[in-house]
Amino acid sequence: MPFKILWAPWRLAYVMKADEQKGCIFCEKPKEQRDRENLIVARFERCFVILNAFPYNNGHLMVVPYRHVPSLLDLTDDELAELMKVTQIAEKVLREALKPHGFNIGMNLGRCAGAGIEDHLHIHIVPRWNGDTNFMPVIGETKVLPELLSQTYEKLVSIPLWHECYPKTEVDHK
Repeated sequence: MPFKILWAPWRLAYVMKADEQKGCIFCEKPKEQRDRENLIVARFERCFVILNAFPYNNGHLMVVPYRHVPSLLDLTDDELAELMKVTQIAEKVLREALKPHGFNIGMNLGRCAGAGIEDHLHIHIVPRWNGDTNFMPVIGETKVLPELLSQTYEKLVSIPLWHECYPKTEVDHK
């Protein structure tokens, strides 16, 4: 039986340069003030929320402290509190914008734990839908995402919940 090919060329840029990455994207991207291009959907006093450019699923967000630290033990009490509060807000926003049935929320601390960016901790929030696990990741080592990152970005930034319950930091989504 001949194999069918599903192309995912957008992954190649990440795969080819993953080990060459200089600097820290979580430190650099917020300084650039190009939030739409960098997929930063919300900013707060001590952390920000960014869409994963190489997501496990549509709406895969990361909540990241501005300060470059590798462990929860390195965060101040205020940073830790805001990190968790913003994670809660991100879950609310994703529930409203994308209507997932569940979530995977967690952290990979250290390379052996699966951290792609091991020196700057971040929380992954991955929306899940009943039936979204399929044969493609297992057999084809390919994830099928039904929506462009730019479309997901527009859905997420249009939700006012980002700053209803928490102090606002201005973000330019234009």
